[in-house]
Amino acid sequence: MAELIYPELSYKVVGILFKVHSKLGGKYQEKYYQRAVALALKEENLPFKKEIKVDLTFNSEKIGKYFLDFLIEDKVILELKATPRFNREDFRQVLAYLKAKDLKLGILANFRGDKLVYKRILNSSANISMDSQNLYS
Repeated sequence: MAELIYPELSYKVVGILFKVHSKLGGKYQEKYYQRAVALALKEENLPFKKEIKVDLTFNSEKIGKYFLDFLIEDKVILELKATPRFNREDFRQVLAYLKAKDLKLGILANFRGDKLVYKRILNSSANISMDSQNLYS
């Protein structure tokens, strides 16, 4: 069985996402879900940063920038969407964020529709050390 990255933190974050979706439903713009998720993260005392600027570099030169929706506990990127469905670009976007920040795990969540849809996205090239507290088998 593969090891799950940050199982406790992931469980808390996904629980917050379901809580927000159950209260708001799936009909609002992304910005309202971002605000609700930020409030819910505060209520759960989960340290997070919102709308973090991340530089994109090439050969050590800055060539652009990204803005992450959330960085939770400096470990997990959370990207929110409110679209009819995920597309390839959504996954590429989260993977690019993970690579730029050298992080292992991103969660992509879509609030549009009757059900919350979320996907865990892994960055296999991240150079962070993992200890037994962060892994679950």
